[in-house]
Amino acid sequence: MILNIAQIVVSVVLIGLVLLQERSAGAGGLFGGGGAGSSYQTRRGLEKVIYWATIAIAFIFAALSVTSLVLGK
Repeated sequence: MILNIAQIVVSVVLIGLVLLQERSAGAGGLFGGGGAGSSYQTRRGLEKVIYWATIAIAFIFAALSVTSLVLGK
């Protein structure tokens, strides 16, 4: 039961972090486009923190999912 609740909480946090990311927010960016003005930028400050937090939370979510599968809950 606790594992399922943790998985729900982590998934909500992961969704929030993904939605907070600004890069390629338009529909064209969704499919690899981005226009002529798009160029690579280094992530700085809060954007970098959100990026790494998204990766960490995604890893935690995957670990919780595998654990739930192994335990059979």
